[in-house]
Amino acid sequence: MKALNAMLYCSVFAISLLLAGCTRPPEVVDGATVSRPEFSLTTSEAYDLEAIPAYADNHAAVYEYIDENLDAHLAAIQRWLRQPSISAQNIGIADMAGMLRDDLANLGFAEAELVPTDGHPGVWGYYDAGAPKTLVVYLMYDVQPVNPDDWDSPPFEANLVDHELGRVLMARGATNQKGPQRAFLNALDSIIAVEGNLPVNIMVAAEGEEELGSPHYYQIIQRYKDRLMNADAALFPFNSQRPDGAISVILGVKGILYVEMSSTGGGWGGPANAEIHGSYKAIVDSPVWRLIKALDSLTSPDGNTVLVPGYYDGIIPPTEEESLLINAGIEQRNDVQQQELLGVSRWIDDKLGNDAVIELLYQPTLNIDGIWAGYTGEGVKTILPHTAAAKVDSRLPPGLDPDEALRKIRAFLDDNGFDDIEIKKLGGYPASQTSVSEAEVQAALSVFRKYASSVVVQPRIAGSAPFYQFTEVLGLPLVPAGLGFGTGAHAPNEIMLIEPKAGVGVAGLADIEKAYVDFVYALVE
Repeated sequence: MKALNAMLYCSVFAISLLLAGCTRPPEVVDGATVSRPEFSLTTSEAYDLEAIPAYADNHAAVYEYIDENLDAHLAAIQRWLRQPSISAQNIGIADMAGMLRDDLANLGFAEAELVPTDGHPGVWGYYDAGAPKTLVVYLMYDVQPVNPDDWDSPPFEANLVDHELGRVLMARGATNQKGPQRAFLNALDSIIAVEGNLPVNIMVAAEGEEELGSPHYYQIIQRYKDRLMNADAALFPFNSQRPDGAISVILGVKGILYVEMSSTGGGWGGPANAEIHGSYKAIVDSPVWRLIKALDSLTSPDGNTVLVPGYYDGIIPPTEEESLLINAGIEQRNDVQQQELLGVSRWIDDKLGNDAVIELLYQPTLNIDGIWAGYTGEGVKTILPHTAAAKVDSRLPPGLDPDEALRKIRAFLDDNGFDDIEIKKLGGYPASQTSVSEAEVQAALSVFRKYASSVVVQPRIAGSAPFYQFTEVLGLPLVPAGLGFGTGAHAPNEIMLIEPKAGVGVAGLADIEKAYVDFVYALVE
């Protein structure tokens, strides 16, 4: 999902006890002072995870079935990974949606159907176990684009390759999110094969546009809303282990606003219809420079403080529960390890530990994802382009609304003479968070305590997912949960660990699926 795995590690490694505030030089915009807000935790006490008893039930017959059928389960994951489903380019989307629908039907879902939307189709499934409780499972079947030349193994061959941790599946979607999702379905298949039924009714609400910002997911939810609201909880299958085996449980995500900003020549100046000879720059305005200046006006010179008036208004500061959870993760902080994992040399303003985690979880961002204009090929082509565009995203902590953020950006550009800059909203949704005190969260934590001695609970991560549809629209607690390690989401050489080396504390595929079995039972007990 959108940098969800990468952001997971950012937040867990950066956790610390107290905010050692640092002073930021303010910016002055139209006579008003603008600066990023400072936050602090409300307590020095920590949440006591040791008070949660480990899940004690043993589903030995199902575990044995998983061990005996592990090759077939791996093949099922590879089948998903070998089917491209790049939502941004509409490559393989229909085929992947059909594959998911057919897999649900083959598992015994009485309802398994494609759901038309104004974009890529969704997939709905319902397994009626005749059980008193119902679990909604959120799935995303789309993946990010790839540049095959950047990969050590072709991104849609799903080969097993050697890694320092053991044997891994390398493929686009390996960890984000086809690998853990198909492993979860393998676990359901194992329960059904052994027990003849599931202990809980399952509703699947899947989309093929998560990597686009989920612009039409609400249409899927609305179609089945009356039934979904009768569910008890929602689950998102997720690889949540670090390379050292520690587990990081996430309870929420930031929201997101995703837009495309563009400048085209016209009445304000610049060529309106096509590129012209570059020599005319002496007397003709440039849409490229126009866009660059507009983008530059939105932030401080270093790009790190949003200068749009009121952009930081409404952020909800750390609560008591969030402070307790952050404090409980103090021992897991490792900025150096995280920087090495991401390939960066420093955090902004050289912040570390307690400063870094607060910035990550409580500050909104304004990020340029890509920018393009004119000629970028080999050699020389001296032109004055007639258009330029950039894709921009803003991650929004709880308290900030994407539509309100867009309104403020639009007003700021208009007030500063950039009313000709076009802004096209491509996606957006608010933040989401579930309380650690929810019974379903406690059940999930009990399973994690069974499999690992080191568990950290994060109030949220800095990445985004449309979880608000469950927590806000449907009023359900949502638990992103699962064992396993993966990395490389949105990047080359994406992997999911399948066969750990001896001594590696991360779960392999067999234990990942056994833990999902336990989750299903624990969530309904």
